Amino acid sequence: MTRSERLAEQLDWHWHQNLRPRLDGLTDEEYLWEPVRGCWSIRPRGTSTAPISAGSAEWTMDFASPGPVPAPVTTIAWRLAHIIVSCLGYRVAWYFGGQDVDSETFAYAGTADEAVKQLDEMYGRWNAGVRELSDADLEIPPTVGPERFPMENRILHVNRELIHHGAEISLLRDLYRWQEGAAPRRV
Repeated sequence: MTRSERLAEQLDWHWHQNLRPRLDGLTDEEYLWEPVRGCWSIRPRGTSTAPISAGSAEWTMDFASPGPVPAPVTTIAWRLAHIIVSCLGYRVAWYFGGQDVDSETFAYAGTADEAVKQLDEMYGRWNAGVRELSDADLEIPPTVGPERFPMENRILHVNRELIHHGAEISLLRDLYRWQEGAAPRRV
């Protein structure tokens, strides 16, 4: 197995064993659920109260630049959008070609099903691109995008981001199921 295949396998194991199965049965209500006041989410255009509302279609993403401290709690919808656009989308375009992805012009998903489809597509493109890299490719800093560390570092960073944010999404699903002491529903 090549180094790039090992890097891809690290994330692929997490994807198939942890994150992707936890997204099965995700409802729109759960996708947009706000566990506390002031959450950042994906919202219908014109309804956000966040300092910045990004996106090119009917749904936009709440954010601010610079981000507030402490950062707001975010919904599953926001976390999925962050993974799709910021963690995977930018880097898929920079490193493996294809259409540029930008948070200001991205068409954010208003439904759970649409978001999971976007995630599946972007993850597939990322994983395939990583698997194609040679050992020499892993040593070289990318020539596009703002990141100037060796490509292997970039891949490890994306792996860490997906594992981290995937765990947050899983926790939000658990909290949603157990809210107000209710027994969790099976999905």
